Amino acid sequence: MIGRLNHVAIVVPDIAAASATYRRTLGAGVSEPCPLPAHGVTVVFVELPNTKIELLEPLGPTSPVARFLQRNPAGGMHHLCYEVDDIIAARDKLRAEGAKVLGDGEPRLGAHDKPVLFLHPKDFCGTLIELEQA
Repeated sequence: MIGRLNHVAIVVPDIAAASATYRRTLGAGVSEPCPLPAHGVTVVFVELPNTKIELLEPLGPTSPVARFLQRNPAGGMHHLCYEVDDIIAARDKLRAEGAKVLGDGEPRLGAHDKPVLFLHPKDFCGTLIELEQA
């Protein structure tokens, strides 16, 4: 059901500083910051040959990642994103297997303007999982 790893998401307290670190220290290509008010974050993508790193900075105290940053002030890994061919079929199969889909269970448009869903970490070895329709 799952396809390739689309990205690894890392929450950071300062997206400009984190972007500069990836550019300067690792020589990575980093996209321009993109605010996503519907998701409460600003994102940049670090391009790698086989996947991406998504850096997330909260857009204020009500951001879904603000609490994560309060618990982890230096930031840290937040979630893994896997591609699926059909997000509705994947959601229905996962629910049938007992996995909890977060929110209302309806896909929302993610940072790539593609439908996404999140799966509860308790069902996946303590890791928040994002599914994105390829």
